[in-house]
Amino acid sequence: MKDSTLAKRKELLKPVRRAVVKAGSGVLTGRDGLNRKVINNLTNDICGLREKGIEVILVSSGAIASGIRKIGLPKRPVSISEQQATAAVGQSSLMMAYEKAFGRHGQMVAQILITRDDLNHRRRYLNARNTIFTLLSWGITPIINENDTVVVDEIKFGDNDNLGAMVTNMTESQILINLTDIDGLFDKDPRIYKDARLIRVVDKMNKEVIRYAGSIPGFLGTGGMASKIKAARKVNLAGIPVIIANGRRQGVLRRIFMGEEIGTLFIPQDTILCGRKRWIAFTKSPKGNLIIDQGAVEALTKRGKSLLPSGIKEVRGSFSLGDSVILMDEKGLEIGAGMVNYTSGDIKKIMGLKSTYIESRLGFKHEDEVIHRDNLVITNDLKDGDNACQLI
Repeated sequence: MKDSTLAKRKELLKPVRRAVVKAGSGVLTGRDGLNRKVINNLTNDICGLREKGIEVILVSSGAIASGIRKIGLPKRPVSISEQQATAAVGQSSLMMAYEKAFGRHGQMVAQILITRDDLNHRRRYLNARNTIFTLLSWGITPIINENDTVVVDEIKFGDNDNLGAMVTNMTESQILINLTDIDGLFDKDPRIYKDARLIRVVDKMNKEVIRYAGSIPGFLGTGGMASKIKAARKVNLAGIPVIIANGRRQGVLRRIFMGEEIGTLFIPQDTILCGRKRWIAFTKSPKGNLIIDQGAVEALTKRGKSLLPSGIKEVRGSFSLGDSVILMDEKGLEIGAGMVNYTSGDIKKIMGLKSTYIESRLGFKHEDEVIHRDNLVITNDLKDGDNACQLI
């Protein structure tokens, strides 16, 4: 079994010519601020991969954590304005450390600060994409971070795990490597339980995997393991493998690309989403939630149907026609995401009704469906009893 998993890993890594590497705050910062040794080691690996013809896009956390240490704060600030100010202080130190580390190899870096809103707008999305491709063609390593200094939602709700997934999709990269401060996904928190077991391979997401992730929190960062699993699921939906590994280990990237069995490998699904659905799954920022009944869940997940108003039980949030929303079942489990044909106010008026009553209730009718199946991405195909993991 081990030989077959190693062969699969090497098979997935062989065609990679562009990789996104996401480094978390727990990797990049230590007790006294930025961990220069880790940054230098990471830089050595990235420059080594570049020499082998592999382009690397670095998604780097660490601005807020670096600012906390630099200012001398006892803990992570609570207020949004203090978090924004801390990020502003820390970001300059973070980029200076990268410039110095890459400069030892005669390499240049470029800072790109983006927000989810940038990626929601097609023109700004393409501008960011073209800038990254130009930098790579010049041999310059793009270093991307969320613009925490000005965007409230990214600090309060977002994380760089999600950004790493979106950048992987946007740049047509062939792998996402998510570096954290533990060796990968365990069946329980290894910092607390000595008998915790590392999960080497995840062939398919299931409820057990989600439960494992939820038990391993983050510290200086906002994500924790749960956000890394969610990001991995999004990337896998696009047919792209993901590896979660310990970024503090010497030569971790070099060893991964040599085919060593490091971290947890998430195997991509066989059925790859089309471009439009990848856009919905990765890039559209959800503006609300629709709670749907079990009949609608089965119609969407098992029969490939569109979402009709009759299956909607509750509307959460305020959104407009064309916005993206998250679909959830009545137990709160995420089912998928889609672009709506009606506003949140209109859906509240027609939910629970048959489509034939839409016009009489609203005075107009755009479509029979609240979300057409062409604008719908099912992100949850979890089933009890799936044998998705190999525990070693």
